[in-house]
Amino acid sequence: MELIKQGAEAKIYAAYFDEYFGVELLPGERVIVKHRIPKGYRIREIDERLRKERTVREARILHRAKEAGVNCPYVYEVNLRDTVIVMEFIEGERLKEYLEAIPMEERLSLCREVGRQIGMLHSAGIVHGDLTTSNMILRRGSIYLIDFGLADFDSTLEARGVDMHLLKRAMESTHYMWFEEGFEEVLKGYAEVMGEAAASEVEEKIVEIESRGRYRERAWTG
Repeated sequence: MELIKQGAEAKIYAAYFDEYFGVELLPGERVIVKHRIPKGYRIREIDERLRKERTVREARILHRAKEAGVNCPYVYEVNLRDTVIVMEFIEGERLKEYLEAIPMEERLSLCREVGRQIGMLHSAGIVHGDLTTSNMILRRGSIYLIDFGLADFDSTLEARGVDMHLLKRAMESTHYMWFEEGFEEVLKGYAEVMGEAAASEVEEKIVEIESRGRYRERAWTG
């Protein structure tokens, strides 16, 4: 296995299905092995419980998202003893870089599809928790959402608004030259799935969240 990423909560490895499982079921198929690592600063029993709960939750979220039609990785195995999830490796181009290398028309079309994918996720009662174009992969013309480590089951307007607000901020930071047009297309795609009324509510919630941030900033600076 090859370590490809290490975060605060988990180590992410790339491997081959046959190599990991020891059976020639999917020859040449790559997998992601996500291992939630122990935290020495926690009491051992609490640490084990938290890692198991988060592993189960992520696997369930991915399963429900897939059922709802969201493009996301398949889960192949959940190992609670070692707090490991083995899932599909999404081969493709990271949207963050791809969007910067294509004409505006294609860029906006992909942004609208991003909105549709998020709409399907939210309609299933799931928020991603880390919506950025770094966590989106373009594979054979389809956009896939990845990295559900911060995702949760939450269908409240507040949670959906926060999810979309995080994406807006991420796009403003990464794609600042065109993010306004891009995020507008995201909202249009979102409305296609969630409906105009739900999309309008989310837009209003984003504005509210932004106003809260400005208020806190003014309060902090005096």
